[in-house]
Amino acid sequence: MQILHLDSSLQGDASASRELGRVIVNALRDAAPSAQVRYRDLAEEAIPHLTGAIAAGFRSVGGTHPTDVAAEHARSAELVDEFLASEVIVIGAPMVNFSIASPLKAWIDRIAQPGRSFRYTAEGPVGLAGGRRVIVASTRGGFYSAGAGSSMDFQESYLSAFFGFLGITDVRFVRAERLSKGAEIRADSMADAIAQVHRAVTL
Repeated sequence: MQILHLDSSLQGDASASRELGRVIVNALRDAAPSAQVRYRDLAEEAIPHLTGAIAAGFRSVGGTHPTDVAAEHARSAELVDEFLASEVIVIGAPMVNFSIASPLKAWIDRIAQPGRSFRYTAEGPVGLAGGRRVIVASTRGGFYSAGAGSSMDFQESYLSAFFGFLGITDVRFVRAERLSKGAEIRADSMADAIAQVHRAVTL
């Protein structure tokens, strides 16, 4: 089994999503000792956001572009190759301003490549990346999974929609909420999330 492990939190060692992501990957490796893991820290090794010139490497974008973006075109190809070579994708995804962190969005924009991860048809786009599993270590400072806060959740709903667009229907969330509500609540929330890991990994 090939596992792609991504972190996107800007908080370094203080990050709950990084901690939770490590627990998920370790559980996957316990279940499949021969699994290979490719790790990317999207915050520490930032992927430049799309420009017209970079997007021209895998999209039909009009106009001419400078030749110095060749390295970014190669990066785009490497990222989508890496994604498509993986059977399980583990993503550390904290909620940032009700959505995902900017480094994760930059990665998403690189792997959404026509002809590679999806294709256009007369009936609409069709995902080409089905058969994979995505496990998201989802962390939030507040409470958004139910009640009034749910209307502001553009994090998990976005990730489900995006990977669904690529044909991936098996998207699982290991969630820790209320992490900014004090040390005791944070510890309880993380313990509850870690208890969810076995189910997310095995079912």
